[in-house]
Amino acid sequence: MFDTFKNRLEITGKLTTITALRISAGRSSEPIGSDLPVIKDALGNPLIPGSSFKGALRSHLESFLRGINPNLAANPAIEEEWSITSKAMKKLKDSYDDDEALTRQIIQQTDLVSLLFGSPWIASKFKVRDLTVVPDTWFGQYQERDGVAIDRDTETAADGKLYDFQVVPASTQFEFRAVVENAEDYELGLLMIGLHQFETEQIPLGGGRSRGLGVVKLEIEKMYWLDVNNDPNKLLIYLQELVNSNPGDKLPSYQDVKQLSLKQDWTNSLIDHLRDNIPTSSTTEAAQNS
Repeated sequence: MFDTFKNRLEITGKLTTITALRISAGRSSEPIGSDLPVIKDALGNPLIPGSSFKGALRSHLESFLRGINPNLAANPAIEEEWSITSKAMKKLKDSYDDDEALTRQIIQQTDLVSLLFGSPWIASKFKVRDLTVVPDTWFGQYQERDGVAIDRDTETAADGKLYDFQVVPASTQFEFRAVVENAEDYELGLLMIGLHQFETEQIPLGGGRSRGLGVVKLEIEKMYWLDVNNDPNKLLIYLQELVNSNPGDKLPSYQDVKQLSLKQDWTNSLIDHLRDNIPTSSTTEAAQNS
């Protein structure tokens, strides 16, 4: 069954490094320079891969949902812990010849996080661009820091284990752009909670987090929402506006989420959805304790 356009949420803002940031490009083989450089774009400017932001957000939300019901968040790193394994997928394909029926079964059996962030069987609804540096906040300088491996027996620096690594300085800003398409209200609520964690500096990025690196703050500037609500005429108007617009323009069809109660509505929808998925034993325990 081919996807059908239903809605779209565009999010833009700035991500600021509160402490130095380190997203590694791997060990350098260059004879000079840092042992462990950070990821850069083709011009040598710092870059935050969209996958790094998305991965940190997904991992944080997974920990929340597992506290409510482990079935709400599968482990993408271990196939045996997927909501639908390769073996289970083969059985589904053998059981359902009709593509639409197969799709319904896949969605029904897929965990909440994978419905939003994607799985081997479902495309992600949430897409994040690579975060590029804001020129006015970047002065072309990386910081170099020293690191050393500790000998656990002597509790001193291990011989020959001194190294240095690059970090992006604090107060550097990056452009944030993300798009969500065809999401359910409760999925948007999950995303709002996750983004709020970035807004309140609760999700660090990159390596060296135990050293205090990677603290970032997201400032969302715009959230534009379009819901065609199965209305072909509304979709046609949107497509016409899209063709006649310039990049970055706010189209008349878009609604400003900040001026509406949509964010709260989405969050309430998520809470209702999660309440329906609390295991019966947990609900009974909570009632007895109250």
